[in-house]
Amino acid sequence: MRVLLVEDDDGVGDALTEALAARGHVPTRVRRGADALSRHHEADLVLLDLGLPDTDGLEVLRMLRKVADVPVLVLTARGDERSVVRGLRLGADDYVVKPVRLAELLARMDTITHRAAARSSTPHTSVVRVSDVEIDMSARRVRTGDQEISLTTKEFELLAVLARRRGTAVSRQQLMDEVWGDAYLAISRSLDVHMTQLRAKLKRPGLLTTIRGFGYRLGE
Repeated sequence: MRVLLVEDDDGVGDALTEALAARGHVPTRVRRGADALSRHHEADLVLLDLGLPDTDGLEVLRMLRKVADVPVLVLTARGDERSVVRGLRLGADDYVVKPVRLAELLARMDTITHRAAARSSTPHTSVVRVSDVEIDMSARRVRTGDQEISLTTKEFELLAVLARRRGTAVSRQQLMDEVWGDAYLAISRSLDVHMTQLRAKLKRPGLLTTIRGFGYRLGE
């Protein structure tokens, strides 16, 4: 397995690189988040530390999830509940707090890659249709009926989060986590404004439902 290890600590990085290679994996170690974003396509799995010198690892994870489905296992000393929850909500396939036994880490890596292989063998489409609204995730285009509508970046990202979970209620916190990167930093009022603008552009009353005290749902 090709493993991209994103770890700036030389002691940890060298030990993991040696251990992974000894067990038949092909590890590549980088130290910065920017390197992870430029080289993720070379890997079958990313081992991601959060305490990186250039960018917080959670921000790297958020950006990775916008462009790639590569399995990501967060491996970090940051074990507080907020970080764990954010990591999983932002798309980490697993979250492991250091120190971890090598046998456990290898088992978790195998589980993640097996799941990813099963997902990739299942046909899927980047186009989601809800009623007569068509959302092309890859091209970032939205059509209502026969008309293409223009959305801002945030409007499209909000719609995409809801479209991937169409028919399911999505919490305000999850929307803010995925679109702004941190529900604690995002301004709740900003979410409401963007959702109001999105509704107006879609011109489909009832398609986008507010779940009072919780969040939003796209479709029935």
